[in-house]
Amino acid sequence: MTALIPGLPEEIAYECLTRLHYSAHRVASRVCRRWEELIRSREFYEHRKQSGRTHKAASLIQALPVQPGLNGSKPARPAVYGLSVFDPVSGDWAQVDPVPKFPDGLPLFCQVTSSEGKLVVMGGLDPASYQPVKDVFVYEFTTQRWTKGRDMPEVRSFFAAGELNGRVYVAGGHDENKNALSSARVYDVRGDEWSELTGMSRGRDECEALVNGSEFWVVSGYGTDSQGGFVESAEVYEIGSGRWRRVEDVWSANQCPRSCVGIGKDGKLFCWGDRNSAVWSGPCGIELGRWAFVSGSGYQGGPHEFFLIEGKNGKWNKVDMCDEFSGFVQSGCFVEI
Repeated sequence: MTALIPGLPEEIAYECLTRLHYSAHRVASRVCRRWEELIRSREFYEHRKQSGRTHKAASLIQALPVQPGLNGSKPARPAVYGLSVFDPVSGDWAQVDPVPKFPDGLPLFCQVTSSEGKLVVMGGLDPASYQPVKDVFVYEFTTQRWTKGRDMPEVRSFFAAGELNGRVYVAGGHDENKNALSSARVYDVRGDEWSELTGMSRGRDECEALVNGSEFWVVSGYGTDSQGGFVESAEVYEIGSGRWRRVEDVWSANQCPRSCVGIGKDGKLFCWGDRNSAVWSGPCGIELGRWAFVSGSGYQGGPHEFFLIEGKNGKWNKVDMCDEFSGFVQSGCFVEI
């Protein structure tokens, strides 16, 4: 086929294809080679994004349902995690196929970010051996398949990760000897290449990332000799200049920032668990454009609840859940598919 759609001008055929729901891209890309090349191209994605044809969703690293034993009891085993996707407009939930290397569950405490409509999963602990891994996996919604990316340059656990303009920025965490890291790297998703960045002023274990404009924030964390003593400062990497700057007094002392950092209309950081007592324990907040998706429990070990918030100070609307997607949310990210 030389024409995108026989009998239609190219620009009209192009607009027709941009209106396809992302769930149809896998089938559509099999129509002909030109459709496949177009649908998988960066230009097609950017055009869909600029024309408002993408779908803004929350991608969650979420505990999978526990299958009951023969007598109906729940087997005593560690939680197993998978990736789910929630569309706040339609209210639809979907499960992402397992990573082929880890068919029985994602690496524990791995990081997930998104880049140009893809999901990027990296690091974590092998769910069988509990040893840290350097694996990087990229999921394409177009093909609904995982590909193996270039491994992380070094072992790094409980680190901060955030994406901007097709690159995933990584900083902090700890090494295989539990030493807090100050080093930072950047991963070019399309080029499948890692580059080294200048380091932060101090090691920051169990820190959290926040991308604000053209800045990559690494919030709180603690040093090697101060286990659990979360600091109030953050370090900000200015992507344009390639420099770090330190910002003091932006986080509550000794409060873990993992998955729960938000940024208010006044530009100040806050913890989602402090905004509503229903998500006080294990909060996870994800900005979705005009929405925010927040999950958590009212008390330690309590049932997990899910909310959609419209605007920075909007009403908390509870999301009704089925059992399949009611598990604890460890972390997540915004993805524009």
